[in-house]
Amino acid sequence: MLKKNILFFLFCTSVSFGQIGGRYAYQFLNLTTSPRQAALGGKSITIYDEDVNQVMFNPATLNADMDNQLAMNYGNYYGEASYGTASYAYTYDRHLQTFYAGISYINYGIFEGYDENDQPTSNFTGNEGALSVGYAYNIPYTDIHFGANVKLITSTLESYNSVGGALDLGFLFIDERNDVNWALSIRNIGTQFTTYSGLKEKLPLEIIAGVSQELDHVPIRWHLSLENLQQWNIAFSNPVRGEGNTDGSTKEDKVSFVNNALRHVVFGVELFPKKAFNIRLGYNFRRAEELRIEEQRNFSGVSLGFGLKMNRLKFNYSYSRYTLAANTSLFGLNINLQ
Repeated sequence: MLKKNILFFLFCTSVSFGQIGGRYAYQFLNLTTSPRQAALGGKSITIYDEDVNQVMFNPATLNADMDNQLAMNYGNYYGEASYGTASYAYTYDRHLQTFYAGISYINYGIFEGYDENDQPTSNFTGNEGALSVGYAYNIPYTDIHFGANVKLITSTLESYNSVGGALDLGFLFIDERNDVNWALSIRNIGTQFTTYSGLKEKLPLEIIAGVSQELDHVPIRWHLSLENLQQWNIAFSNPVRGEGNTDGSTKEDKVSFVNNALRHVVFGVELFPKKAFNIRLGYNFRRAEELRIEEQRNFSGVSLGFGLKMNRLKFNYSYSRYTLAANTSLFGLNINLQ
């Protein structure tokens, strides 16, 4: 039993979810979906082109240019954990009828089992996955787009199983005159259909707002996202950063208003966004602040990557810096099946 409890603790407190994690089931739903998104900081929701990966985070980005586009992504997470996604879009009608299907999964690897007396038992594993279908609608004669994804979620952690369902809602406004995209995404509105052990847990609801713009005369598109808007205070007081008092006690580390506000910000830039070769760079303020080490520079929060298009194939790669001992790389392949 002890090992089972440790397993749940590890799953729920992984640094990938930050300090707002550990309170909900199915935390994997908020992992980045593709190398392109990861390289831009992890929460970009305004990209509107043929990249079908974007629909998983904002269903309003689904459009006819994604017709017959297939995307597959894979990466090693921490330790033995591996993570991957697949997305596909099909246009039935060039004006209105574009549909989407996607899969995401995470495998946590193999764990050694022990009982309450620290005696070895059998090994076990854990994995989670979600199947989603989506649809977007463009209001005629406007640049306003709405979209929705419906997800069926399954989770197996050792001998515990759970099934749930969720809904994503997305909004996108495209200002073509100024080449600015505005977006809002409300993700993981749902519930557990069956629980792990009789206790119903909440899903990791997240609200994201974003804006992006391609600059005139410069081949750069910048992306700004405000994550976790459903919760203002996402900062925490880190006891390791507290200051010592003369009486031997520790003065609590205080998080300022500005520091907490910045933790909602994710910023990224994409160089040559419409060319065959793209370079991407992102910065996640919350990740950087929560995982930084005192008096040591480790570049937490920084991410970078590139995309290379070859005929009907496009290869994408991203590298995301978390800590000195925990970094992730994602590999992706976009295939035009037309």
